[in-house]
Parts: sequence; structure tokens; C-alpha cells
Amino acid sequence: MNLVHLKYAVEVAKTQSISKAAENLYMGQPNLSRAIKELEDSLGVTLFSRTSKGISLTPDGEEFLQYAKRILRQVDEVEEIYRNGKIYKQKLSVCVPRSSYISAAFAEFAKSLSMESPAEIFYKETNSSRTVSNIVREEYNLGIVRFQTAFERYYENLFEEKNLEHEQLTEFSYVLLVSKDSPLAKKRNVQLKELADYIEITHGDPYVPSLPMIDVKKAELSEFVDKRIFVFERGSQFELLEKLPVAFMWVSPVPNEILEKYHLTALSCSASAKVYKDVLIYRKGYRPTELDRRFISAVSNIELQKRETNA
Repeated sequence: MNLVHLKYAVEVAKTQSISKAAENLYMGQPNLSRAIKELEDSLGVTLFSRTSKGISLTPDGEEFLQYAKRILRQVDEVEEIYRNGKIYKQKLSVCVPRSSYISAAFAEFAKSLSMESPAEIFYKETNSSRTVSNIVREEYNLGIVRFQTAFERYYENLFEEKNLEHEQLTEFSYVLLVSKDSPLAKKRNVQLKELADYIEITHGDPYVPSLPMIDVKKAELSEFVDKRIFVFERGSQFELLEKLPVAFMWVSPVPNEILEKYHLTALSCSASAKVYKDVLIYRKGYRPTELDRRFISAVSNIELQKRETNA
């Protein structure tokens, strides 16, 4: 086994096709098939399952691919370090839920970046399922997963199964976000049935474990509402809420500066009893870098400020 074999396996897994992988690698298909067979023989395992529909990774193959990608990435990093004269590069890769308080923390973290060193920062907002997948595949190093406490046992088992470390960052209930021009803004406490004549803004890719989409809607969406706009970007949700006094959205607690910027107000709803948790995850064996810890600290500080404001 050598680095070339690792590159071959990664490309075959990526394309799910020997012929396509061979084309991308500028080599003959028979030679690539032979190389993959030699790799499997040397390891004593089957990495790929070959069917009429193409090629897919076996469980052993999925595990091997994680190591292969890690090794190739480390080789690239070593080459880059010595090719560029050991220049330190600031690196952070994190997947998070669409959350204003986390976004605010990220902005504070970004202020701490050194202007004297190169930086490579990846900040991705997505749902919990994709966050877990991205961390397991080593496409990102840190993740923040959000879930209802009703599904906590599922996630604890999932983290154990996927070899992920986890620690709770915060626990909260959603608040109701509306324009300051909304008729609801004048109410001290909103009842769920009052939302029937309004438009709900919600994210278009909710994820609830082990539930079909029809049950996901019951678990996450307002039962009294039949008018919804599904969005995927936080920016668009704020624009809609600001411009549509008849719109509302369920969100995690929002920093005051965001409320003021978009002319919004956050309301309590006594019927909103669902409790959520934001949990930090990373692979077992991964040691958070100094930059990772600074981001985590920024999130914790923003959360502390939020609690003090609400106290």
C-alpha cells in the first residue's frame, strides 16, 4: 500500500465508478481495477461493493476512507508547510445550526484573527444530520448540533456509534420573532391559535431522527398555521420578517443588536414548551486547536451575555 493507492481509493469512492475515476486519474480502467484489487488484497478486506448500479463503499471501505483522506490531507499540509517556508496558517472548519447567537459569536471570533498570518476559515450553516455527517467524514473538524431534548437519547447513541466527543453548550426554548410593526408585537404573551392568520418563516431542511417528513412537520412546525415560506439562509429570513408584519418565525434567542438592525422583536409564548440543546461535537482523538478553542470560547461568551440580558 502506498500514497498512490490511497488517492485511487478516494477517487473511486468519490465518483462511485471505476471508469470515471480512471478518466479523472488519466489512467486505463484495467490498471485502476488492478490497483484497487491489490490494495484490497494487501489489507485483507473488501473496500468496494460492485453491483449493476455501480460501486459503493463497504463498512470496511468507509472506515478505510476516513484514514486515507486524513493521511492525504496531512501529506498536503506537510508539503504546503515546507514549500512555503513553514508559514503558520490559521485554520478553522465548523458546521453549525442557523443561529443568530452563534453567528454573532463567529463575528467576534473573526475579529481575533491575526492579519499577519494566512487564514483558511470554513463556517457552514446546515441541519444536524449534515453536521454529523460532515464531522464523521472529516470534512469539518467542529460541529454544533441542535435537537429537541425529546431526542437526546437518540443523539447520545449516535455520537457513541460515530465515535464523536460531545459537550453541551446551551439549553433553551424557542422565542417568537416578528417585526416591530406586527400586531403581535404589542402582546406580552402570544397564544398558538393567534398564529393561524400569519405566515410562518421556517427553514426548508428540518431534520428529526427516525421520523418520516409528515411527522417531522408535526414535531417542528406550528400546528395552527397553513401558510409557510421555506428558506435556507438566515439573511433572507430576517429580510422577510422585517418586510412582512404578517410573518413570524420560531428561533433560538437572538442578540439585541440583530433585533435592532432588522426592526424585530422577540416574544414569549407560554404554549411553546419544547426545549432544545446546542451541543458541540468533534471526532474522538481530534485535539481542538488553539483557534478552535477561541471559537468555542466566543460562543460560550455570547451565550453568557445572552443569559445575563434575559435575567
